[in-house]
Order: sequence, then structure tokens, then C-alpha cells
Amino acid sequence: MKVLITGCNGQVGHCLVNQLRGKADILAVDKDKLDITDQAAVYTMVVEFEPNYIINAAAHTAVDKAEEEVDLSFAINRDGPKYLAEAAESCGAVMLHISTDYVFDGLGHMPYQESNPVGPQGVYGKSKLAGEQVVAQSCDEHLILRTAWVFGEHGNNFVKTMLRLGQDRDVLSIVGDQIGGPTYAGDIASALITMIEYIEKEGAPEWGVYHFSGMPYASWFDFAERIFDVAEEHGVLEKKPTISAIPTSAYPTPAKRPANSRMDCRRIEAQFGVQPSDWQLALTNIQAYK
Repeated sequence: MKVLITGCNGQVGHCLVNQLRGKADILAVDKDKLDITDQAAVYTMVVEFEPNYIINAAAHTAVDKAEEEVDLSFAINRDGPKYLAEAAESCGAVMLHISTDYVFDGLGHMPYQESNPVGPQGVYGKSKLAGEQVVAQSCDEHLILRTAWVFGEHGNNFVKTMLRLGQDRDVLSIVGDQIGGPTYAGDIASALITMIEYIEKEGAPEWGVYHFSGMPYASWFDFAERIFDVAEEHGVLEKKPTISAIPTSAYPTPAKRPANSRMDCRRIEAQFGVQPSDWQLALTNIQAYK
């Protein structure tokens, strides 16, 4: 089994490489080895490697910068996936692509199902939705995994930011009216690998979009509170800061954040047996996030 992984230095890509090592013949690349926006380079690499699976973990994820870097966002989040999916189709590979809750409008209180109408509110979400659409159009055998609030030991994320701020400040204000499912990067990698293993054993699944994120749902305030509790318990912080919940309106950003990032993960469980990410369990390894 041969697997091409793009974005191998990102949070999920890093975990994919670690978890697939010894299970598959891996070609792991980041932007220094493959510019996914270069159609010829993508095609050449895929033709030479002849993968059975392509996992696209590369993305332009700087949500606020995307509002200014519109062309770059669409090049990486739409054009790159298109070229990878076209190459996958040409060599008979399965395309697995990571997407985001930002494809929705973030309104309401119900968890989003895969069939719910999309309505991205910013450049990042619009570019990621465009990526989903071109993957579906370009490669018949595709799986799109929408996830949210990704964190892990590798790379930059909310957990590391909170630990850094917790070292420097005694008092913090955290947004309390955005609700979602924090998702451990290692669990996203495991979910993707489980999907591949299912195909290897059972054959074709129902192709298309699947949701995968963490449970229980939490606000950023709830998430931070748990991070600090665990950090104090494990001696990562001598004393946790005092935190208070603030509304989104008190913390303006260039890009609009979804108030509702809850995702319904029943479809991936029914098809592949994948349970939601247990983000609280992942935090017990808090020393590794320093």
C-alpha cells in the first residue's frame, strides 16, 4: 500500500506520518518538496510514485490572513486539491481531503450534518468549500473529512497558546459564546487511517463528505478552563490563571468566527466505526504540548 501525504509538517500531517510508518510505503511532502499549486509538479510526483491513496493535509489555515491573502488562499485550498484529485483519478488512487466547519455559516445551535446547506462567511471558508467541490468533481473515489478546532503536540494551536499565556498572565479573558468540538490531531490521523483500512478490507465505502470532531461540545472558555485545570494537575503550570468568559463582540478579528461549530459525527461512526475525538483524554498528555 502506497500513500502520498501532503502537508506532512502540519498538525495532522505530522501525526499521519508517525501513525502510518511501518504500515505503508509513505511519500510525505510539505511545500518545500511539493508545491501543490503547481499542477505539473503534482502530476509528475503522482505518476512517479503511483500511490494507492493521496491524503491532502496541506492547507492555508491562517483564517485572518486569508481575508487579505485571497489569491493565495484559493490557490492552496482550491487549486491544490483540484490538481491532487485529478492526479488521483488519473492513476486510480483514492483521494482523502481534510476540510473544515468554516464551510457553514455558524448560525443556530444544532450540530451540522453533512447534508446541511453550506454558507461560508469568510475567505478561508469559501476557499475550503471550493476545495471540497473540485475534489468531488475531479475524483470519483474521494473522502472529504470536515473537522474543527484542531490541536496537538506538534505545531501551533489553542492549547499551546493557552499554556504560553498561562505562564505569563494571572488573568485572561476567553471567548465564551462560540461552541464547537475540540479535535485532537492524532485522532484525525487515526480516523483517516481507519477509512483507508476499511477500504483495504471491505472495499468501496459510500464516497463523499464525513464529519469528525471532538466531544463533548465546549466553548473556547470551557476548553481553556480544562486546559488550565489539567496543566496545574500535571505541574505544567504552577498556578492556573483566573479566566473570565467574554462575548465574541469583545474580541474583534478580521475574519468572522462561527458561533456554532458543532458537528454531527454519526455518519462516520455508522460507515467506518470511528468515534468522536475524546479531546479531554488527549489533554492528559499535557506535558508534551509545552
